[in-house]
Amino acid sequence: MTDAPLETPPARQEISQDPLEWLALARGTLDRVALNRRDEAWLDAAWADPRTRVLVVHEGRALVAFEPAPALVLVPPEQAPDGGRWLLGVDGDGVAYFGVPGPLPAVEGAQPAGLRRVGALLGDRDSGLLTHAVALEHWHDTHRYCPRCGAETRTAAAGHVRVCPRDGSEHFPRVDPAVIMLVTDEADRVLLARGPQWPADRRSILAGFVEPGESLEQAVAREVQEEVGLPVRDVRYLGSQPWPLPRSLMIGFTARADGGLPLRPDPEEILDAAWYTRDELRAAIDAGEIVAPGPLSIAAQLIMRWYGSDLPKMPPF
Repeated sequence: MTDAPLETPPARQEISQDPLEWLALARGTLDRVALNRRDEAWLDAAWADPRTRVLVVHEGRALVAFEPAPALVLVPPEQAPDGGRWLLGVDGDGVAYFGVPGPLPAVEGAQPAGLRRVGALLGDRDSGLLTHAVALEHWHDTHRYCPRCGAETRTAAAGHVRVCPRDGSEHFPRVDPAVIMLVTDEADRVLLARGPQWPADRRSILAGFVEPGESLEQAVAREVQEEVGLPVRDVRYLGSQPWPLPRSLMIGFTARADGGLPLRPDPEEILDAAWYTRDELRAAIDAGEIVAPGPLSIAAQLIMRWYGSDLPKMPPF
């Protein structure tokens, strides 16, 4: 990604419906070897293997070395903190990777960093490792007790299940599906909006959680109707990525709406909303009225798909 502004915005073009090619938090390369998660002998052997590497996470952050390029600091098992261990996967060379919660090691030249800062900067393997580990850490921290009887649960399946010792029920990591949609009109303008808690210069596309008994396409139509009062058509899926901040799966779509209809923002969710041409968006960014989103979010990738290139003045993350 480059932050250099373009001389002119790209010309109007039909938005490609091909899947998004690059999503910062959907780049994991490891085999998750799910069938090995309950094999205690295999897990013990993997933990004893001197090639095994461990990612230590604490409150959503891990240790990152930034030179010569951003990379996670991984330690051998004997240097990992005591406590639970979560199997994150195995690479093509048979090296196993685990996550462990605990105090971060002290390594000269390295700094604690979270997904928002480095998720788009890390390589594919490391981005996947940190995304997986942060999601598991949050789930274990917030789901210690059985929702059926209240007993404290124990970890099983290499960190991917919690089991109630009282009633035997198994509980799995929670993922909240959320739709996020790039809405355009017949003039090829994009709809951007600002939430009430956002800074004055922040704009993004619409998004919302999927409700029980609802399809993804129904969720797209409902959220746009609720947030800005517009009906939509031609709802099409483009891609998804995990967003463990704390536990969402962001599912990206495009949709069409009638730009001649009035926008009726819901004041509880949308402070203001407006249509933008490419020229208007570029001018707003150049004037400092809108800060371009960084490449970490699927929102930025969807906007760039419409814009036709990187956004002007795009930050590195």
